[in-house]
Amino acid sequence: MIKKILFVILISICTNLHAQDGIAERNYLVATVTKLADPLFTALSRNELKQTMPIEKYNGMQQKHPSTYLEGFARMLAGMAPWLELGPDETAEGKLRAKYIDLALKCIHNGADSTSRDYLDFNIPGQSLVDAAFLTHALLRAPTQLLGKLDETTKRNLVAALKLTRNTKPPQNNWLLFAAMVETGIWKLTGECDQSRIDYAIQKHKDWYKGDGVYGDGADFHFDYYNSFVIHPMMLDILNVLKERNITAAIPYETELVRAQRYAAILERMISPEATYPVTGRSIAYRFGNFQLLSQMALQHHLSKELNPVQVRSALFAMIKKQMEAPGTFDKNGWLQIGIYGHQPGIGEYYISTGSLYLCSQAFLILGLPASDPLWQGADEDWTSRKVWKGLAVPIDHAINN
Repeated sequence: MIKKILFVILISICTNLHAQDGIAERNYLVATVTKLADPLFTALSRNELKQTMPIEKYNGMQQKHPSTYLEGFARMLAGMAPWLELGPDETAEGKLRAKYIDLALKCIHNGADSTSRDYLDFNIPGQSLVDAAFLTHALLRAPTQLLGKLDETTKRNLVAALKLTRNTKPPQNNWLLFAAMVETGIWKLTGECDQSRIDYAIQKHKDWYKGDGVYGDGADFHFDYYNSFVIHPMMLDILNVLKERNITAAIPYETELVRAQRYAAILERMISPEATYPVTGRSIAYRFGNFQLLSQMALQHHLSKELNPVQVRSALFAMIKKQMEAPGTFDKNGWLQIGIYGHQPGIGEYYISTGSLYLCSQAFLILGLPASDPLWQGADEDWTSRKVWKGLAVPIDHAINN
C-alpha cells in the first residue's frame, strides 16, 4: 500500500515537472522579447531614440539610414503586439504587460508627432511605406490594448503620418502589401481608406501564386523567406479585415488560409534537429523572423492537422534560445547587432541597419496565446526533422493543389 502511494506521488511530481516545461519556456520568451524591446521603447518613450540608438550599417559602409528608427520600433511592436493584447492583470507577467503597453502608447504618441524630437519620419521615399505597414500591422494585432487606447491627438497625428506614405509608389513585388496594410490601418483608424491600393495588391498576388503555398515576389520566384517575412502574414490579416467588412477579394480568405497553413508546415520541416535552418535568400539578418508565419499560424490556432502546437513551440523556443544566446548578438548597451549567430556584419545588405534587425521579433507571436493555452502545456515534443533523424514515425508530406 505504501509503495502504491509513493508511486502515485512520484507520478504526480513527474507530471507536474513536465507541465512546467512549457511555462518555463514562456517565461524565457517573455524575458527575451522584453530584453529586445527595452532599448527601443525606453528611448522613444522619452524622446531620446535618435540620440541614443546606434546605427550599424551594411558591411561597415557609411550610408545614411534615417528610416532605421521607424524600422526598429514598428517591427518590434508588430512582433510584441499579440502579447500586449492579452492586457494587464495581477500576475507578474500581467504587470509587465501593463508596463510595455504604457511604453508603447507613449512611443506611438512621440513617433507620430511631427514636432517631436523623435518624430519617426514617415515621408522618407520607399522605406517609410515598409515600416508604416509594420506599425499598422501591430495595431491590427492589438486592437484593444494599442489601437483602442490611442488618444485623439495621437490618432490624428498617426493618420496624417500614414497618409504621407501614399507618396511612394510601391514596386511590383511584396511591397504592394505594405501599401495595402497601411490602407487597412487607416481604415481601422478612420473608417475610410484608398480601397484600390488594397484590391490591387491582392489581385497581383493572385496572379503571382506559384502553387503549394508559395507566392512569387512579383512575377518571379525567389528562394528566400519573404512568404513568411511579409506575404502570408500581411495578406492573411488584410483579408480577414476585408472579410469582416463583407468585401469580396480576388483571393478569398479561406483560400489564403489553406495556402498559409501549407507554407507554415514547410517552414516547420525546415527546422533542423539542431534548431538551425537553411540560410538562403535575402534578409537573412532578420534571424528567426523567417518563421513569423509558423508562429502566426500557432497564435491563430490554424496549424495544419499534422502539426502539434507543442512541437511548434518547442522548435521556435530552441531556435530563439540558440540565436539569442550566441555571443555578439547584442552590443554592450543591449542593441541588436547584424548577424544570424552572433555578430556577423558581412551578411548585412545595403538596406540593412540596426532597426531592420528587429523583424526577428515576429517569431514571438505565440506569446499572444495565454499561459493556459495547450501550446504552453507539458514537456517539449520533437519537431518533424528531429523525429525523422531519430528514426521515429512522421506524417508523409504532400503538396496542396489550390
